Parts: sequence; C-alpha cells; structure tokens
Amino acid sequence: MPDRSPFIRVTAMPEHLNPYGGIFGGWLMSQMALGAGSLASRTGQGRANVVAATDFAFPAAMALGDELSVYCEIVREGNTSITIAAEGIARERNGETTMLVCKGTFVFVLADDDGTPRPVRMAAQSANAIND
Repeated sequence: MPDRSPFIRVTAMPEHLNPYGGIFGGWLMSQMALGAGSLASRTGQGRANVVAATDFAFPAAMALGDELSVYCEIVREGNTSITIAAEGIARERNGETTMLVCKGTFVFVLADDDGTPRPVRMAAQSANAIND
C-alpha cells in the first residue's frame, strides 16, 4: 500500500484472546473495519456505512502484547460507494520484527444524515472546495 501511515495502532490485550490463547480473529477484523471506516468517512466527508466485508485472510498469528497497525487504501470508488483494502501488521512487543497478520476488503456506502445514499463525487468536490 502506498501510504504507510497507519489509520489505527493498538496493542493486543488479554481481553482480545480466543479460548486457545491466540488473538481472536474477530478482534482483528473489527480493527480493520475501524481503520477502513476512518478512511471512508474522511474521504466521504461524513457518514459512511459498511455494507460488505470480504476476502479476509490471517496469514500469521499475532501474540499478546504485540502492536497492531492497520493500513488502508481505496481500491475503488463507485457512485455512492468506496471500496477499501485493509491490512494489519503486527510488531512484536519488545522488538522491531513485523509481520502481516490480517487483511480484508470493506465496502462503504456514503450516506446523508437520514441514511440515504449520497454521491461520492459530491463529497470529494466539497473536500476540494474546503482545501482551495
């Protein structure tokens, strides 16, 4: 992913363990969803509702106390939707070793205050007008 600034950085704590002592995959998925949601809301300049989550993979295990950084990238913009790829990189607690521990794809639909879908382009135009 081109921008290597994490959208979320968090430490895995005991409450994030599964019954076998590993980090619960559902917790990893939720962290990816939070990071992707942050990017979708920022890009869309407002409410962004997740409508699909696919392509999850957990190529390595994360240990208790490891730091998880979630990186996100927009891979597609539709009329009212934004598709975001997310990946989680774990850094060992007492060192610098990192590894990919999770990845997935999220689709968000931009919505107005009433929950009605709104165009992505209008959000981008509003953001550009603010920055000009």
